[in-house]
Parts: sequence; C-alpha cells; structure tokens
Amino acid sequence: MVSIDNVYQKVLALANKEQRGYITPQEFNLFADQAQMEIFEQYFYDMNQFRRMPGNNSEYTDMVNILEDKLSYFKQGATPISDSNTVKDTFGDTFYRFGDINYNGKVVEEIKYEDFYKTQTVPLTKATSSRPIYWRKDGKIYFEPNLGDYTAHYIKKPSKPNWGYVVVKDKPLYNPTSSIDFELHAAEESELVYKILIFAGIAIEKPGLTQIAAGLDQTKQQQEKR
Repeated sequence: MVSIDNVYQKVLALANKEQRGYITPQEFNLFADQAQMEIFEQYFYDMNQFRRMPGNNSEYTDMVNILEDKLSYFKQGATPISDSNTVKDTFGDTFYRFGDINYNGKVVEEIKYEDFYKTQTVPLTKATSSRPIYWRKDGKIYFEPNLGDYTAHYIKKPSKPNWGYVVVKDKPLYNPTSSIDFELHAAEESELVYKILIFAGIAIEKPGLTQIAAGLDQTKQQQEKR
C-alpha cells in the first residue's frame, strides 16, 4: 500500500518548487486514479512480454516474480459461480479479469462466444464433463456442460484512491478518516508521483511540469536497469 498523503505532499512540493502552479485536491484525486490504473494495467502487458522471452534467463524470471508479487494483493479466492451468472452480480464492480475457473480440480477452458457452435459439432473439441468450457457474452458467464457450481479465482481492480480533506481557514488539510490509500506495491510510490505530475502538467497547461516529471521518470528507469 502507498500512502496517498505521502504522494500528494511530494506532488505539491515538486510542483511548487518549480513554481508551476497549484494542484487542487479534486485535480489530484482525478490524476491519482488515472495514474494508479495505468500502472496496474501495465503489469499485465509487462507480464505477457516477459513470459514470451525465449530461454530461461533468470533476469526475466525475476521480473515475472516481481510482477506476480505486485499483483498478489489483487488476487481473490475461489468464488462459486453457475451458468448464466452475471459477472457484476457474482464478483461486483471491482472485477477486472479472471485468473482461472475450475471444476473438480481442473481448469476450465475459455472460448470465444462465436466459436462455441463450431467446437460443439466436432467430437474432438466438444465439451464434456471431464473437459468443460465457458464463454462470456453481454456480461454473463455460460458453461458447457452446465454441471452446477464452478469455482473462480479472479483479479480485482484497485480501489479508487482519495485524498480526503477538511477546509480550515480556506486551506485543505489532510483527513485520514475520509482518505483511501493507493492499493499498489510500496515500490510504486515514485512512479505515482511522476505520472500525476505529468497529468497535472497537461491539465494546467504547464508543459515545463510535464517535462520535469518525464525527466525524473527517465532517470528512475535508467537506475532500475543498472
């Protein structure tokens, strides 16, 4: 978890240091949510890239392990689901993507809706109780054959961050009781600061602020490659 107040204070300090304009709490919260989702979604692209790397280079294995560690917080336990359940009703609004669906200890294969009838006309690919399949359409989950309850592991989206505050003498002061921290690994604090500064620079039309944030981010990436 990353403290939203730590990030907010660093963003303000860097913006004020360069005299690039004030970022309001409302603007910060908007940028904070966007920054968190960009970092979160990048995990899956990076995971796919590193898993495609040829050979068994330990460097790539380490990166996959690091990404798995960062995603571990978002992995949710088994949930019973059955035919025609809606994704929203079963998993709620926080649902992001499936990890896997199981039946009797076996992973259930997902197919595309348009491929369902094609696969069921060929004995070799036809679904059976020992090799069930599922597909999704219009927000619902369908199984073939319908064997009752299946279990699912899924990945949830991070909660929307919020820097809560109270106004005292016309100044916003941090209120921890109404605040929601970032649900990212502690190592992402600097990345959150850089991304929020970039979004803020664009929004308040201060290109210098965007360039400063991009320069800090590039320095960080170069350090990580050493």
